[in-house]
Amino acid sequence: MIYSCDRLKMECLRAFFGGFLLLWLWGLTASADTLPPCEFPAIYNFGDSNSDTGGISAAFEPIRAPYGEGFFHKPAGRDSDGRLIIDFIAERLKLPYLSAYLNSLGPDFRHGANFATGGSTIRRQNETIFQYGISPFSLDMQIVQFTQFKARTKDLYDEAKSETDRNKLPRSGDFAKALYTFDIGQNDLSVGFRTMNSDQLLAAMPDIISQLASAVTNIYQQGGRTFWIHNTGPIGCLPVNLFYIKNPPAGYLDQYGCVKTQNDMAIEFNKQLKERVVKLRSELPEAAIIYVDVYAAKYDLISKVKDLGYADALKVCCGYHENYDHVWCGNRANINNTEVYGASCKDPSKYVSWDGVHYTQAANQWAANHTHYGGLTDPPVPLVQACHRK
Repeated sequence: MIYSCDRLKMECLRAFFGGFLLLWLWGLTASADTLPPCEFPAIYNFGDSNSDTGGISAAFEPIRAPYGEGFFHKPAGRDSDGRLIIDFIAERLKLPYLSAYLNSLGPDFRHGANFATGGSTIRRQNETIFQYGISPFSLDMQIVQFTQFKARTKDLYDEAKSETDRNKLPRSGDFAKALYTFDIGQNDLSVGFRTMNSDQLLAAMPDIISQLASAVTNIYQQGGRTFWIHNTGPIGCLPVNLFYIKNPPAGYLDQYGCVKTQNDMAIEFNKQLKERVVKLRSELPEAAIIYVDVYAAKYDLISKVKDLGYADALKVCCGYHENYDHVWCGNRANINNTEVYGASCKDPSKYVSWDGVHYTQAANQWAANHTHYGGLTDPPVPLVQACHRK
């Protein structure tokens, strides 16, 4: 029996749109497969401790053991047992790990530089690092440092007397072809939780986002064209936010034990950031700007720890945290007349949280693997093809 579309209108529409969807997905995949990989000669990174490869350690007290020992076999300026997401970005692009801009000993800037420092915020804060750990190198200062770096390296390259000296410096033409990565905003929320109520923090968000957009625009005006912008992670899932909470009220935590109101703020921040990225694409027509949903990647890991064989996502690998007594990773303290050392767990690869604030190398690698192939980016572009505008 033959049925007409009048009699089976809904079935026909479903068939049509189903076929259209398949064709669209096929076209998206085919176009991605045919795009050539980008040849990024360098990476320039801006951010906080989630991507700091030695900046705050060079500027202030060096990060001590057991940080870094899981991969570098010594402290390496990173707030983790090993590599950060920015290190996996460098590996994916077959580039060396980034030297911190502030590191005066042995840096190699031929393939980029890292301006991130632990404790950095987007907006300037009226605090010192000795109060709450907030870095003086806010995002606007990192952009100033980049501008100085760009001008100074050109002078040094022109003045270099040997090829050996030149090989540690970027070529002037590389700045336009480089990948510019941003991973910052988490500390703006942390400061907000400490100094503002919810309404005040929500009111401040547009300005915070605007200042991040201004930083991207500044780099664009200096010739940068490819931007890889991380949103902020599920800050309410950081164990530090639960260290001193004894009896959380009903509804305070979500199903995975994360502070719900803090994650809600992170989600709102990310929503506004994504909207601003869309607007930036029209304002900066020659730029390829990729929004990267790191929140989704990290929260997905936290939700699956039992299935994946990880320890409780809120359990800390490095440090001493018992009965509301806390000794931070790598530190010593006297508790009940006994010296206690904040040591590392035996197998950090089974943990999500390294020290209560930062992620383990294993968790960073998970986040990298789930964001570098386009599944959690807008537009859905793999890292290696990020230079292509959609």
